[in-house]
Amino acid sequence: MKRVDLSFPEFLFIVGTRAALGAGLGLLAADKLTRSMRHCVGATLVVLGAVTTIPAAITVFGKSLTAGAGKTTASA
Repeated sequence: MKRVDLSFPEFLFIVGTRAALGAGLGLLAADKLTRSMRHCVGATLVVLGAVTTIPAAITVFGKSLTAGAGKTTASA
């Protein structure tokens, strides 16, 4: 397993995107709102969570790629 070091704000951003996606999916499945309100709010949260996953993934994978970029291998 690879280790990726994240700052606290980066960690909160990633957790927030997952929470928005989960809340959106939960609202789509819940019966607490009217059908049209539930669909609108749920779809908005799903889209928001999915779209914000892109910069979160770039943050995580960018850090893991740049962490490995400084390493050099010697060939004999």
